[in-house]
Amino acid sequence: MTIREVSEKYGLSQDTLRYYERVGMIPPVNRTAGGIRNYTAEDLSWVELAKCMRSAGLPVEAMIEYVRLFREGDSTLSARLQLLTKQREALLEQRRHIDATLERLNYKIEHYEEAVRTGTLNWNAPKDSK
Repeated sequence: MTIREVSEKYGLSQDTLRYYERVGMIPPVNRTAGGIRNYTAEDLSWVELAKCMRSAGLPVEAMIEYVRLFREGDSTLSARLQLLTKQREALLEQRRHIDATLERLNYKIEHYEEAVRTGTLNWNAPKDSK
């Protein structure tokens, strides 16, 4: 696939794809004899992983480190596992914060829905939290 096709398929700009490759977030992409990027199924897997990890908030540096370790081979399996485990913990912590925020929003929404039904806001919460 050409870079244009990959860009359209994954909703990433061509500049973003070039950046991912240049900084090492994905391994170097295969090229034609003329030097044009020719994304293989394996290249696409790396693009998918990079997009997924970035959308989950994985730092660019962590993705670069993961690719570097991967390219070094099986001797880095433990280091890759540790990196991924650390990132999972960070995501779980983010989820805990999001869940707490959702809980608070749901509480407020329920009270405002009741206020809309009854015409009055009535709860025992500190004034500054309303």
